[in-house]
Amino acid sequence: QVQLVESGGGLVQAGDSLKLSCAASGRTFSSLPMAWFRHIPGKEREFVAGISRNGGNTDYATSVKGRFTISRDNAKNTMYLQMNSLKPEDTAVYYCAARFEIYSNMVFTKTIEYNYWGQGTQVTVSS
Repeated sequence: QVQLVESGGGLVQAGDSLKLSCAASGRTFSSLPMAWFRHIPGKEREFVAGISRNGGNTDYATSVKGRFTISRDNAKNTMYLQMNSLKPEDTAVYYCAARFEIYSNMVFTKTIEYNYWGQGTQVTVSS
């Protein structure tokens, strides 16, 4: 089992920055490809950014590319999402996700590919 705890959400103004953190426990962190997803009420949960087990590969949704940066510190068992130039449309509950993987250094982008989820952290961007 893997436990994931997000933190760092809050209320900011358009153009501001926020940094989300996701602390993991329960399994060797370096065996976990991870990602950030977000959920806006009335819409399906959507992929935001993903990172491979060793951090060498990343992928981003088109809507956040160039503004958000995903990273991980395997020594601290923590994944991050640096969000810059925030827009009102970034308002959502942000979830971190993980899966167990021992062979590849792929980035996984679909909700169905992850079986561990955090409880979510609210990000609200006012205009």
